[in-house]
Amino acid sequence: MARKQQTRKRRVKKNIETGIAHIRSTFNNTIVTITDVQGNVISWSSSGSLGFKGSRKSTPFAAQMAAEAAAKGSVENGMKSLEVTVKGPGAGREAAIRSLQAAGLEVTAIRDVTPVPHNGCRPPKRRRV
Repeated sequence: MARKQQTRKRRVKKNIETGIAHIRSTFNNTIVTITDVQGNVISWSSSGSLGFKGSRKSTPFAAQMAAEAAAKGSVENGMKSLEVTVKGPGAGREAAIRSLQAAGLEVTAIRDVTPVPHNGCRPPKRRRV
């Protein structure tokens, strides 16, 4: 029996003017996701997906490269302006925002949505180096 060849749909370029950039900056990595206003993902990138390994993933330079890669994908879809939501305490927060502006996207608002516990879970123990 011959197997039917599956046909894949080509990715259609959407023409989206405004969107939201979600920057998740942890102590280990930086993830940049660009969505439309409804929350549908247009492009994303992270320090780890760009080939940074180990402690280099958490650097501001790695965050800058991740933001550039995500911005490139969104500009191809016709995006011009962004709102930025930043979450987490990592080193790449400001570098990622600056990189989005340098990529030709107009940043209209910056919102910090870092979750703050109202004395919830016990934090991890302090490092002794």
